[in-house]
Amino acid sequence: MVYFEAFIWVLLLTTSVVLYRIIRGPSPYDRMLGVNVIGTKTIVILVLIGYVFERPYFFDIALLYAILNFIATVIIAKYLESGRICE
Repeated sequence: MVYFEAFIWVLLLTTSVVLYRIIRGPSPYDRMLGVNVIGTKTIVILVLIGYVFERPYFFDIALLYAILNFIATVIIAKYLESGRICE
């Protein structure tokens, strides 16, 4: 269990490094990528918490969050490419 807790702390530490890319990113695509990376790390943390505490509903929450993260990334990429969301 100590390993999982250490792994979660490492993920949180690397998330703070990604925040630099979001704030100082040279382009909107870098910022979008940073937000997507934070979303992915959040999914991994949710799965680890569900495994460590033996709570299966965390896996469902992680799956839902992954779907929302993917849809948001596609919408933002489409907006950045064309300037409009609906065509």
